[in-house]
Amino acid sequence: MDFRRNADVFTSDGKKVGRIHRVVLDPRSKIVTDLVVNKGHLFTRDKVVSIDRVESATELRATLKKGAEKPEDLPDFEEKHYFQVDKEETPGDREHARPIMWYFPLPRVAWWRTSPYPLYPRPPFVAATERNIPEGTVPLEEGAKVVSLDGEHVGDVERVYTEPEEQRITHLLLSKGVFSKEEKLIPTAWLDGIFENVVRLVVDAELIEGLPPFTKGGSGEFSPQ
Repeated sequence: MDFRRNADVFTSDGKKVGRIHRVVLDPRSKIVTDLVVNKGHLFTRDKVVSIDRVESATELRATLKKGAEKPEDLPDFEEKHYFQVDKEETPGDREHARPIMWYFPLPRVAWWRTSPYPLYPRPPFVAATERNIPEGTVPLEEGAKVVSLDGEHVGDVERVYTEPEEQRITHLLLSKGVFSKEEKLIPTAWLDGIFENVVRLVVDAELIEGLPPFTKGGSGEFSPQ
């Protein structure tokens, strides 16, 4: 399958639900587990869609299997949880945390105890964000930077190609430039590390620069096999 950033996602009967925002993958096995689909016509929030729910994916669109697009069956990509701070010192008995967006500027540092602004009260709750993706996986950002072994920024991730059986990544398509983009295709054997916003390679920039520009076959589709 071909997963491209911002590719439209449709239901089995042709209704648009959103666009591909991220590809969730296991950086060790190189297997794609899920897609993060932006909120759109059907989804009111960014949703995590298991790869098992995807019928097909090409350059321009991904199609979900019949019955796989029900929003109530799909987890939100991110959820916020609120935790009470120093419960014994908080007046009143609160059953529910109000959605107050408080964050600590430094880990484990209670800023209200050291702040020079005593008029600002300490927050009753702090927020933590949880992502509903499998443990150990990475939600690869659209346009994640690709960095060579010698530290050069050689391009950005444009597409992710997988083989059809296990959904294991076979190639990444890189793009470079703003107005006249040059695209290069690299095999996953050249990947050293996959992180949320950067992919690191085991080859240097000179090798990437020497690759021929990516071109599609005569049929207009690319098959890494």
